[in-house]
Amino acid sequence: MTAESSNPVSGSDPLGFAPTHWTIVLAAARGTAESQGRAALTELCQTYWFPLYAYARRRGENEHTAEDLTQAFFTSLLSHDALARVDRDKGKFRAFLLTAFKNFLADERDRQQAQKRGGQLIVISLDGRDSESRYQLEPVQDLSPERVFDRQWALTVLDRVLNRLQAEWAAAGKGELFALLQRTLTGDQPETYEAIARQFGLTAGAVKSSAHRLRQRYRELFHTEISQTVSSPEAIAEEIRYLMSCL
Repeated sequence: MTAESSNPVSGSDPLGFAPTHWTIVLAAARGTAESQGRAALTELCQTYWFPLYAYARRRGENEHTAEDLTQAFFTSLLSHDALARVDRDKGKFRAFLLTAFKNFLADERDRQQAQKRGGQLIVISLDGRDSESRYQLEPVQDLSPERVFDRQWALTVLDRVLNRLQAEWAAAGKGELFALLQRTLTGDQPETYEAIARQFGLTAGAVKSSAHRLRQRYRELFHTEISQTVSSPEAIAEEIRYLMSCL
């Protein structure tokens, strides 16, 4: 079954290697990104800021300093000078972002500037209350800062995929059915297919088929999301295995 046939919404993204994240970053590095491209880069930073915040917290920074440092890092990253050093051939976007953040934290001058800039120059929207409450819910005691980052990265990717999938089903008028079937994505047993079928006037077989398509589309979107963060199609499977091991 193709991605299109398993997607409840027509015109779905095709499968295959789509280096979107790196394309956005490299365009900004070359200074060729239009305003829309810069907005896309800012959105990318907003998506992946929490893994960096969690990394800083696990290193021992308090919540306010961790937020200031994360904000200041993205201020630096969004400058052409910082992006000019980007080399996509070096591998995973995940590794690039963490390495860049480590280098930023190692520079005491940048640290001092971050503390001075905190709350004055806002390049992305961070919800400090939300970030700290999320961090406190995580089992970080036995994890290294790097492992905390990778775990949060994996959770962020899965959350992005789930949100895309939910949006597709909602656009197709199947939001309520999605809400009942999404538990199958984690292996949990939802209501019986028969019970769901009665609610929607469907057969149990039709509901079972919908659940199958939901899981298949979830895998497709996950594959596509990962393909945007690695440097080659061959690296996708390895990255998926590693991120799953972090959960």
